[in-house]
Amino acid sequence: MNYQKHESAIVDDGAQIGEGSRVWHFVHVCGGAQIGKGVSLGQNVFVGNKVTIGDHCKIQNNVSVYDNVHLEEGVFCGPSMVFTNVYNPRSLIERKDQYLNTLVKKGATLGANCTIVCGITIGEYAFVGAGAVINKDVPAYALMVGVPAKQIGWMSEFGEQLDLPIQGKGVAVCEHTDSTYTLENNIVTKS
Repeated sequence: MNYQKHESAIVDDGAQIGEGSRVWHFVHVCGGAQIGKGVSLGQNVFVGNKVTIGDHCKIQNNVSVYDNVHLEEGVFCGPSMVFTNVYNPRSLIERKDQYLNTLVKKGATLGANCTIVCGITIGEYAFVGAGAVINKDVPAYALMVGVPAKQIGWMSEFGEQLDLPIQGKGVAVCEHTDSTYTLENNIVTKS
């Protein structure tokens, strides 16, 4: 075993966990899960069978990563945030064949207590504020807040708000990294 596991954690046979990862108190990782290197799974995290978690992700306390959720490298999942995998669940109707895929791309941040409705993609380095409800695709670098979430700005890869209009054209420089971000046709690119 090339990762750390607390004695109270359960890792089912078959689960793949990368080198240097940390599995904390009361975590349950199902046998089909694929978890990368340097991942932190906080207290009381659940990871389903049909889940991929990329290298260097941080899953904070009380997060359940259900089947059909896929996290690319460096995703941050804040405490008690929520993923879903069925759009219209009912206890009395079996819908395990209706799971929808959710993809969270590289470097995105999902704030504490936010909810990610299944079947969407969250773009690279997007930033979802605490308590927000995401029910549609989120562009790369977008800053999303509210219920339902609305875009209020753009974020740098460093995690600071950029001085860019929400729509139109613009150029901003991150004061921490000197990286340049360009907004054109409602798409932000870094150069």
